[in-house]
Amino acid sequence: MLSIKDINVYYGNIHALKNVSLEVERGEIVTLIGGNGAGKTTTLRTISGLLRSKTGDILFEEESIAQIPAPAIVKKGISQVPEGRRIFANLSVLENLEMGAYLRKDRQEIQASLENVFRRFPRLKERIRQRAGTLSGGEQQMLAMGRALMSKPKLLLLDEPSMGLAPILVQEIFAIIKEINQAGTTILLVEQNAHMALSIAHRAYVLETGRVVLSGYAEELVKSDEVRKAYLGG
Repeated sequence: MLSIKDINVYYGNIHALKNVSLEVERGEIVTLIGGNGAGKTTTLRTISGLLRSKTGDILFEEESIAQIPAPAIVKKGISQVPEGRRIFANLSVLENLEMGAYLRKDRQEIQASLENVFRRFPRLKERIRQRAGTLSGGEQQMLAMGRALMSKPKLLLLDEPSMGLAPILVQEIFAIIKEINQAGTTILLVEQNAHMALSIAHRAYVLETGRVVLSGYAEELVKSDEVRKAYLGG
């Protein structure tokens, strides 16, 4: 579904991604793990069209998206849940969700998508008129995920969904991610909680200082001494 080939991304003089290549097959959860500054978020932002690579290509369903604008990438079926959630704090829960569907014209289906989001996140329905900025951290994460799902993505990019959440909420969010995947959405997950990420992913890539240093099936990487020492606490 997604194929990234030899991308190199810079922030000014800083070489953030160095010849990164990775693939995501339809129906998979693929996770990118690595420390702070490894290039995980930069990879997602480049796929979304918010950053540009100086080299290589990004293919989505065998079509290059490397040079097209971010809204056109959303239209093609890629949606991102950004790090830090980035909800519209002054808008209501409902208005935030409606923003997720701003490129869609299929009014009746938008209503069906909204019902799906409320079925998956019942707490959002309870708070439908509440200002998003007054929600708890976990509820804001649910809202950010619901908003992304409103665009009917084929591929969902998730950036640090567990950040700042209590352990019990992390379990809940990851259960929902698994459920979204089982319902047919392919997922590329960036996550510092490597243990949780590898527990639900099919495959994983390990990034260090902008390079892919390891990749493989998640259950194999969990057993790797290198990964356990660096990311799983021994």
